[in-house]
Amino acid sequence: MSTDDKKILVWDAPVRVFHWLMVLSFAGAYLTAESERWRLVHVTLGYTLGGLVAFRLLWGCVGTRHARFANFVRGPAAVLRYLRSLLNEPPEHHLGHNPAGAVAIVLLLLSSIVIVGTGWASYNSVGGNWVAEWHEGASAFMLAVVLVHVAGVAVSSLLHRENLVRAMVTGNKQGSTDHGIDQGNEQGIKRPWRVLAIVMGLAVLGFWWLQWRGAP
Repeated sequence: MSTDDKKILVWDAPVRVFHWLMVLSFAGAYLTAESERWRLVHVTLGYTLGGLVAFRLLWGCVGTRHARFANFVRGPAAVLRYLRSLLNEPPEHHLGHNPAGAVAIVLLLLSSIVIVGTGWASYNSVGGNWVAEWHEGASAFMLAVVLVHVAGVAVSSLLHRENLVRAMVTGNKQGSTDHGIDQGNEQGIKRPWRVLAIVMGLAVLGFWWLQWRGAP
């Protein structure tokens, strides 16, 4: 680690709350998918996932610097360049999402939309058997993307010598002026937006309470 390294606030609180609530919602919904006893939990977590994705799409347009899609979504050439750089020392470094991670994020958001849409249709008996098949297929695809994403996080953490999981908890990463694709031009964010994150958490808890208050 360089002597120029310093802690930089990269992930705002809403992004972090979204990330971990999405993990909880998808994991919980996936684990309760085959149980009639936990059907209400499955449906509630599915709707929660839909609300979270809607927020992330909006925040990806108007949120803080590293939350915006324009900041990290890149074309195939950038993705290939980043993947090739992993074979070099040091590998290409990004303060925010790297191009490969951005692909995973886009796929997760898109598959979530398909899952929620087909789940709603299936729950309300709209469409035929194909709806349920698409729902299961999209869920399996998203699980595969999640596993690849987790592996990518582990590899990136080792190669870049930074704890990416901890960064998604604290919001801070180590920044340096002597390496990275943008070098000294990379900057953190000024505000963590904690109040918005609290509102998000309360909204989710309130929705869960409304869903489950009359459940047996």
